[in-house]
Amino acid sequence: MAASDEPRTRREEVRAEILEFLSTRRARITPEQAGLPSYDHERRRVTGLRREEVALLAGVSPQYYVRLERGDATGVSDSIIDGVAHALQFDDAERAHLLHLLRSAAAPRRVRRRATPAATQRIRPSVQRLLDAMRDIPAVVLNGRLEIVAANALGRALFSPVYANPEGAPSNARFVFLDPQAKTFFRDWETVANDTVAILRAEAGRDPHDRDLSDLVGQLATRSEDFRLRWAAHNVRIHSTGIKLFHHPIVGDLDLPYESLPLAAGSSTNLVGYTPEPDSPSHEALGLMASWAATETEPVQSGSSSAPRPD
Repeated sequence: MAASDEPRTRREEVRAEILEFLSTRRARITPEQAGLPSYDHERRRVTGLRREEVALLAGVSPQYYVRLERGDATGVSDSIIDGVAHALQFDDAERAHLLHLLRSAAAPRRVRRRATPAATQRIRPSVQRLLDAMRDIPAVVLNGRLEIVAANALGRALFSPVYANPEGAPSNARFVFLDPQAKTFFRDWETVANDTVAILRAEAGRDPHDRDLSDLVGQLATRSEDFRLRWAAHNVRIHSTGIKLFHHPIVGDLDLPYESLPLAAGSSTNLVGYTPEPDSPSHEALGLMASWAATETEPVQSGSSSAPRPD
């Protein structure tokens, strides 16, 4: 999913993605790191591994690897993908990303679709009830574009600066790169920015026909140099667990471990819960946040217009 206005067919875009992704992965690995001999007198014209070196490590012919890197996904087997993943030292997210790109390149042409906007996207009533039952921790549902699809009371209170952004649905990605408050709200903004782009890059490989995602990438690339530089790195990431460091405008610093759970097998829509350590300052601060949310002029409710409750 290119961050440019140059008109190309979707298949051409996916093939360009494969080339750029594999090229950036080759560039980060030296022959020494790959276990290959390196000679001091040898003048290397590339950063990292050459294509023929990747082919050797992957157990395929150089000609085949060149075709693969150029996006010719015809007849690519799991064993070949495993070989390339091993040669380039992929993690699980990178292997999955390559697999998604290769499948998209080999699939029949599809018309780009518009996804359901987050402001009207429905979740199962049981999921909303689960959110509402999690009264003591912030919890949100995020789609693959990192828009907030639903939230409980504390989740909406925690992300109140994101909800305050007037540009459409509450979007973590737009907030991170387009709102000046983000670098204060996220105490580890650099990490959050890197993770945000890596998640969007993985989603672009998983669902290359999502026009809303293409529009989001185009908007961020046009308006944010921070985003453009990170997007060009082609890093991908699986968003599952970690610690987020917030500075909330009402209650101050919060250190919140989180768990991200997919709502269905293969889905990129996840329920994310933030669970502070018991009796920690963050745990106490969430109690203050709950009191603040309850005394707002318009009470924080999961059934608000920003996160509608399904019928």
